[in-house]
Amino acid sequence: MSTHQPDIEIARAAKVRPIAEVGAALGIPADALHQYGPLKAKVGLDYLETLQDRPRGKLILVTAITPTPAGEGKTTTTVGLGDGLNRIGKNAAICIREPSLGPCFGIKGGAAGGGHAQVVPMEDINLHFTGDLHAIGAAHNLMSALIDNHIHWGNALAIDARRIDWRRVLDINDRALRHVVVSLGGPPNGFPRETGFDITVASEVMAIFCLATSLEDLERRLGNIVIGSTAEGAAVTVRDLSGDGAMTVLLKDALMPNLVQTLENNPAFVHGGPFANIAHGCNSVIATEAALRLADYVVTEAGFGADLGAEKFFDIKCRKAGLEPDAVAVVATVRALKMHGGVELKDLAAENTEAVAKGLDNLRRHIDNVKKFGVPTVVAINRFTADTDAEIAVIQQEIAGADVEVIECTHWADGSAGVEELAHKVVALAESGTAAFAPLYGDAAGLFEKINIVSRKVYGASEAIADKAVRDRLRQWEGEGYGHFPVCMAKTQYSFSTDPNLKGAPSDHVVPIREVRLSAGAEFVVAICGQIMTLPGLPKVPAANAIGLDENGLVEGLF
Repeated sequence: MSTHQPDIEIARAAKVRPIAEVGAALGIPADALHQYGPLKAKVGLDYLETLQDRPRGKLILVTAITPTPAGEGKTTTTVGLGDGLNRIGKNAAICIREPSLGPCFGIKGGAAGGGHAQVVPMEDINLHFTGDLHAIGAAHNLMSALIDNHIHWGNALAIDARRIDWRRVLDINDRALRHVVVSLGGPPNGFPRETGFDITVASEVMAIFCLATSLEDLERRLGNIVIGSTAEGAAVTVRDLSGDGAMTVLLKDALMPNLVQTLENNPAFVHGGPFANIAHGCNSVIATEAALRLADYVVTEAGFGADLGAEKFFDIKCRKAGLEPDAVAVVATVRALKMHGGVELKDLAAENTEAVAKGLDNLRRHIDNVKKFGVPTVVAINRFTADTDAEIAVIQQEIAGADVEVIECTHWADGSAGVEELAHKVVALAESGTAAFAPLYGDAAGLFEKINIVSRKVYGASEAIADKAVRDRLRQWEGEGYGHFPVCMAKTQYSFSTDPNLKGAPSDHVVPIREVRLSAGAEFVVAICGQIMTLPGLPKVPAANAIGLDENGLVEGLF
């Protein structure tokens, strides 16, 4: 294993190709690329429409065990596997999400991969990139302004200000804005009311952006958003407020998928960025479809552990887009397994095979969950330099009984050379014809039944619970024709339970549903579990404190 260079230095040292050459390698003509400088481009929607008659390539999902502060490297593995597939002679592309500024300046850092398995330009991708998240925030907040403006000028739709569900958004962690009062200051400023902010990536506009299949579908979905109701309970939509057209205009350019490259000059689509703990956690359908028509193998990732991102990838994205995944790689690290086995972060450097063995309960649960969707699976061990052979051997020996192969990978240090074995295995699984994908539940199940199915079958809970007001609201939505929607669980990413401190594979716990939100445009229902927040706060020492410009004007502290 070759390097301890910071990710940002590795990215800056990369020998990049002009983005037009990267596009040409996929067969994309230069006039279909809308370039943002020499290294970034959007692919025109008109060109993508010409690809619809092409067969789809094989779709591979990269997911992971329950995340810990020790790190798992899911995006790093996605990038590495894409490079590995190209290394063994396959025509492969990757599809990942755009990073949010919240984690970049908060605690998690960026989302462009790491080590020698990154997408570049790393700094651009982790910061403003092509402005997609800003466009999503602007479209969302335009609707917020239109709501209060409509009420100010007479409220012809009779919107009940106490029943407005539409909040505002921003792409920064700021706990002080979770609950606010707006329109203070007298009649010129409107009618005061309580509201709040969510992070942009949890916006329904973000979900719609990632699930829409065209500009026309985008505008239809935006118009279907229910922002609140009248005092009599009649729904009020974005279309009622004539906001769908203007919101679509703001998103018109953003909807074109972004094309960049890996450190090894292979194509990468980076588009859309919902979190998987409070949203559906998958990149855009448009980018995934584009990659599937242009490449023979497409590697994508879904956020956090398989209980969140993978479940939503299968039950929401694949269901809605008609996608049929061919293989899954579940990422694990020795360090994370030791934490699930009871080791503290400060003690991870010491060899501890017993803790690794104990932590494997978490990995087994994720393997079993993925198998429930009928997709063949492999385990990828993302090896860190401090991991010992004995610890790796424990994983390989203990997981052999789970009927999956465990493959050690060193892509962080060695790039595609460290992931060749995994690439060959993924090809074998994808080409085996053994995938028999099916969502976990059918459309006809009731909304609360769907919540319970996910809670029991994926989280290992005994049941989900909710007070009468929550259940009544779910029944109301079923009566209004939304009962066929899938559910999007908003839950802590750090545990199968709703208690972030319960590591491993807790069972027979209860999943309390605190609140439910209708996303009529995205076409799912959000179930907010436990104490999860839809606008994160900053940690005691935010990552932002270490980010700045050096004496040469270069960004430092970004990771």
